[in-house]
Amino acid sequence: MQQTAIMGFGNPCRSDDAVGIYVIEALQKRLADRADVSVFDMGTGAFEVLYKLKGHSRIIIVDGVINSGEPVGSLFAVPAEEVRSAPVDDPMVFLHSIKWDQALSYAKKILQQEYPDDIMVYLIAIDDTRLEMQLSEPVKQAGDLLIETIVNLLHKTE
Repeated sequence: MQQTAIMGFGNPCRSDDAVGIYVIEALQKRLADRADVSVFDMGTGAFEVLYKLKGHSRIIIVDGVINSGEPVGSLFAVPAEEVRSAPVDDPMVFLHSIKWDQALSYAKKILQQEYPDDIMVYLIAIDDTRLEMQLSEPVKQAGDLLIETIVNLLHKTE
């Protein structure tokens, strides 16, 4: 059975930046009965979570992206080839502000030969990062679409 880790990034107090956490909280409820899926909120315990990725053969990442040049709420699926070339080792990374590319860089160091080849990154275009606890409607709709996309993907690979 393929073990899948789903990681969501974001700050729940920064409006649309919380979209990764919004998706993760919904997936934690929807996938609670799936022993083959681990769902991690990277916005609250980023570095510690990386050690829990051991034994997973697939990683799915969810985050917001600002300044994409696309309309707010646009959904991007980043190809695995681009993800493999993206990880950057940044010695100045702050453990409470780790981003997905940095997380992958550290995961690769931690997991070494067990680092999975199957990595998918979903990004949602955002522009509102004000100190606010609500998602804008276009970003919430994109988050809902992504939740269904991930659930359907997991059902196809059961």
